[in-house]
Amino acid sequence: MAINFRKTEFIKSAPTFNERPDAFEREYLFVGKSNVGKSSLLNALCDNKNLAKTSSKPGHTTLLNYFSVDNAFYIVDAPGYGYSSRGQQALINFGKMMETYFFENPYLNGVLFLVDSRHIPTSDDIDFYQFLMEQGIPFALILTKCDKLNQKKKAAIKKNLTNAFGDIDVPIILTSALDKSSMKGVQAQIEAWQEESESEETPDFGIN
Repeated sequence: MAINFRKTEFIKSAPTFNERPDAFEREYLFVGKSNVGKSSLLNALCDNKNLAKTSSKPGHTTLLNYFSVDNAFYIVDAPGYGYSSRGQQALINFGKMMETYFFENPYLNGVLFLVDSRHIPTSDDIDFYQFLMEQGIPFALILTKCDKLNQKKKAAIKKNLTNAFGDIDVPIILTSALDKSSMKGVQAQIEAWQEESESEETPDFGIN
């Protein structure tokens, strides 16, 4: 199915899942460590450089930011995990927010798990990967900032991921916010999830 990603608008920032907007019953989460490039990637995905606020300061996003896409579903831009310029309390707040989001959310239809392609996955990345696998939540690995890699580093990507995560049985999509053509893979993944879900009831990931 074809989705018009340019028809995307910011709807609401919510401190918890329980304060999400009500219009749609499907949503896709953008999540990754602080400063991985979530907001920049979202802007590139929707071809709107002013859609999501970007910052070079880690931990800039502090709320769940909901964006309506083509009057069909939400994309949710989550706060980054790991280091935050706001300190330890911000990390505690992030944990509480995301625990509620995952364990009380019947609308989550897929996760775009962003990992910085320039670096070996961190322990936080590994923990989050294992969490998604254990809970059976559909997700894809979105490697960001691939424009900054030379050929040698691009060739090492799969080895770095395998060393960190083990055998990988989810989609791996290489992206750059500076390369619009690299957004096609992300768009196609969301479209596939959306099409698959249209004939199904509200997803249940079996999270207890």
